[in-house]
Amino acid sequence: MSYMVVLIVDDPDDCPPILEAWEAAGVTGVTILESSGLGRLKRTGLRDDIPLMPSLREIFQGKEVHHRTLLTVVDHEQVLDKLVAITQEILGDLNRPHSGFLFVVPVLRAYGLGVKHDE
Repeated sequence: MSYMVVLIVDDPDDCPPILEAWEAAGVTGVTILESSGLGRLKRTGLRDDIPLMPSLREIFQGKEVHHRTLLTVVDHEQVLDKLVAITQEILGDLNRPHSGFLFVVPVLRAYGLGVKHDE
């Protein structure tokens, strides 16, 4: 079975060591997205001039500090376990506020990983 690992990193400066460690653990590709959470938007203050259905550009106008969201799919549970352990070595306990958030989703089928699936 394959697994999608999603890691939201609070501090973008933590990404390079995580990416290097994941690659050393056998990850062949990672998608990196700039992201921001609702809590962060509330802490920085929502503007009162934003329309009810704002565009993303309107929401993120001005200075905004972002998270990084890392997405990867691995095809072995051993690699998954390594990624979780490595991530917590670098970021520390993910239950601490503002450290990060990691979750894993089972992937029924994945194409492009170099893995053949019998159908």
